[in-house]
Amino acid sequence: MKHVDIRILWEDGADRSLGLPSYESTGAAGADLRANLPDKAEVTLAPGMRKLIPTGLRLAIPEGYEVQIRPRSGLALKHGITLPNTPGTIDSDYRGPLGIILMNLGDQPFIVSHGDRVAQMLVAPVWQARWELVETLDETARGEGGFGSTGKG
Repeated sequence: MKHVDIRILWEDGADRSLGLPSYESTGAAGADLRANLPDKAEVTLAPGMRKLIPTGLRLAIPEGYEVQIRPRSGLALKHGITLPNTPGTIDSDYRGPLGIILMNLGDQPFIVSHGDRVAQMLVAPVWQARWELVETLDETARGEGGFGSTGKG
């Protein structure tokens, strides 16, 4: 398994007892992130509501990598809790607070408690494209077929 060193800094006032992001199984691709709420308060997400949930962390990601923030499947299935900008991207040159935008797509209010695992983060390599303006594009069997052109939907 490959490893990339990600430097982490605690925000002032963050509850450090929650620990750093963690992989919950040996084969996990994503490390779980926890809600690090001021005064250990709770946040209620009404149906349709979205809210920025602090993690208490800042990251230093090496150049050539990004961190992707993704929903947790159990929260999505059981409660309709997701991330509206999934996957969220944290660029290697960002040094601000790491917050998670949670949204309640369910039909019941959802309570986020201090310390809850609210999202997962994956480290991924980044490739930047070199853009080349051309007069024509190569032909393919699909051509200009768009939404639903390759099957149902």
